[in-house]
Amino acid sequence: MPEGHTLHRLARLHQKRFGGQVIEVSSPQGRFVDGAEWVSGHVLKRADAWGKHLLHRYDNGAIVHVHLGLYGKFGEQSVPMKEPVGQVRMRMVGEEYGTDLRGPTRCEIFDDTQVDALVARLGPDPLRKESDPEKAFHRIHKSAMAVGALLMEQDVIAGIGNVYRAELLFRHRVSPFRTGKYLDHEEWDEMWTDLVELMKVGVRRGRIITLDKEHDSGTGSRGPGRPRSYVYKRNGQPCLICGTTILTADMKGRNLFWCPRCQAT
Repeated sequence: MPEGHTLHRLARLHQKRFGGQVIEVSSPQGRFVDGAEWVSGHVLKRADAWGKHLLHRYDNGAIVHVHLGLYGKFGEQSVPMKEPVGQVRMRMVGEEYGTDLRGPTRCEIFDDTQVDALVARLGPDPLRKESDPEKAFHRIHKSAMAVGALLMEQDVIAGIGNVYRAELLFRHRVSPFRTGKYLDHEEWDEMWTDLVELMKVGVRRGRIITLDKEHDSGTGSRGPGRPRSYVYKRNGQPCLICGTTILTADMKGRNLFWCPRCQAT
């Protein structure tokens, strides 16, 4: 599933390519016909994101809410666009560019009240300046759940996924199995600051980069001798810091990766 930086990057792209323009919106697949008719022919005022949720705000007050889920993806084209291929839930056509949305978990019309309700259910987003990390710390510190599980809860932090979860915990030498209430405030402040910077890099570069320069082989792919992460998908390989074998386990239905020596506590 795309992590939060992907949605913020998409929001920036759509704002640049479609913002301030009258957009023609359709649903070749037929599952978003009413919503498409509601916004088609209106000006896209703003595209933004909160966590893993993309929001297209139109001048008639309607907001298209998109959650990509596991399989959702936007395909960008220049105008004139080719005929739709496959199950295109939503097609947007602007002055110079168009985009096809396929396979999202959600593609629906919201109003401001529904957006407010969505945001109220979510934790702070590291990529939004107004986010308060204290809200996340309060949820973590009062919990008897493992930190590794808490970081994946979108009502704790909005936008973090499996990669950032694994890498952030390693970078701060925190065991994913540590109970949330034993994570102290200073540790959390350092983790939040680091997470903000890591996700900003993800927005700029279009990919998750978590290795410090001295540990990055720069070869562009993961694998033995070609690490692009500290622990994520490196199970069975030696830790880049201590040489201990990276382990993996299931935690609440998602694969967890960690170094048992570096992250002993």
